[in-house]
Amino acid sequence: METGNLFMAFGLTMFAGLCTGIGSLMSLLSKKFNPKFLAGSLGFSAGVMIYVALVEIFAKARGSLSTALGDRPGYWITVIAFFSGIAIIAFIDKLIPSYENPHELKNIKREECPEQAPCGKKLLRMGMFSALAIGIHNFPEGLATFMAVLTDPSIGIGIAVAVAIHNIPEGVAVAIPIYYATKSKKKSFWLSLLSGMAEPLGALLGYFILRSFFSETTFGVVFAGVAGIMVYISLDELLPTAEEYGQHHVAISGLIAGMMVMALSLLLLA
Repeated sequence: METGNLFMAFGLTMFAGLCTGIGSLMSLLSKKFNPKFLAGSLGFSAGVMIYVALVEIFAKARGSLSTALGDRPGYWITVIAFFSGIAIIAFIDKLIPSYENPHELKNIKREECPEQAPCGKKLLRMGMFSALAIGIHNFPEGLATFMAVLTDPSIGIGIAVAVAIHNIPEGVAVAIPIYYATKSKKKSFWLSLLSGMAEPLGALLGYFILRSFFSETTFGVVFAGVAGIMVYISLDELLPTAEEYGQHHVAISGLIAGMMVMALSLLLLA
């Protein structure tokens, strides 16, 4: 495996993780916030990830497993690995209580929480748990991004951008409650940024664990699982979050635009 590809894969995964910090900066520094733009961006991100997962990554995984195991067994293992990826990421979400889950978004307004100790403690707890939850959740996302870039940079770049957009509201989910509880923009920013660093960490750990077992079969199983993770993230997180931030048609328009742009880019690069 080329060193240049490894650095590129890690760099793009790091970029995606750092976008939690961008989300926190947007929420802490900007006076005007455009929820429709974020909704359209999240829908676009979902479109990119769904299209790539089902059209490209699933097909590549099936091709590798069919080569290694035969056509029918390879197809069966691809499908099993795909739904196993969904099951893993769903299980991680299940472990996180809904109130503290950053993907169960709630609008927090300053006037709803007077500066009193109980409310401050509650918001601080919510922010800290959100940071921890995002950190745990970002491990498989980091591996998914890293593997995609490593295997096919033309696909991986699109996925990295999609994951980066997805991480922006996660940064908001961490920064806002911690800021209202502590009144410290610096602490809010660094904690949200730290939660995103689980992504490159997950990529590195996953790569070093798997590299000694790398084969056509390993690649196919991991890639099919990655496709499942991406579909789950899109349907369970990106689209519902886009709906919360904006209008239904804005989110769906972004979704279709994301699919079209990804399809066109793959056609041009084919």
